[in-house]
Amino acid sequence: MSLSATLPLARRGFGILIAGTALILALAVLVPALLGYQRYVITSGSMTGTYDRGALVFDKVVPTSSLRAGDVITFRPPGHAGLVTHRIHTLTSVDGKTVLTTKGDANRVPDAWGPLTLGATSQARVAFQLPYVGFLIAELGDRKHRMIVIGLPALLIALSALAGLWRDSTPEGRPQAA
Repeated sequence: MSLSATLPLARRGFGILIAGTALILALAVLVPALLGYQRYVITSGSMTGTYDRGALVFDKVVPTSSLRAGDVITFRPPGHAGLVTHRIHTLTSVDGKTVLTTKGDANRVPDAWGPLTLGATSQARVAFQLPYVGFLIAELGDRKHRMIVIGLPALLIALSALAGLWRDSTPEGRPQAA
């Protein structure tokens, strides 16, 4: 097989690989959302060993009455702007309210914010994870990277279309009448 015949095959194979990867990533993110799962990117090392940095965790909202010590939940601690995903260390019921302490698996001591009172009747509990996929999701949050992911393929398609028009406009590129 000659080099000129191999290049279109390689280009087609590369295109299929890129499209397949994009499809798998889209399905991995969209299908769980359609099934009612919330997704979060693990950004710190406090759960290392269970959910490493860059993991994409999917939470299912469950009744607080179904929570048990050892479950991993995603919540907003008092005085924090962002969400945290940690394991329930202790769990008790006080006056009909769920009171718990949390701890990251890689941390030596329970979280400094102390006992949390869950006032809501439901809570997000981690159901499963996709390791490393969170790095891709986090990068798409950056406008520059998002423009590259969207703009570069659009530019390549436009250049390919222009090259086809250029090729068809030359006398050698026009189809010959029989």
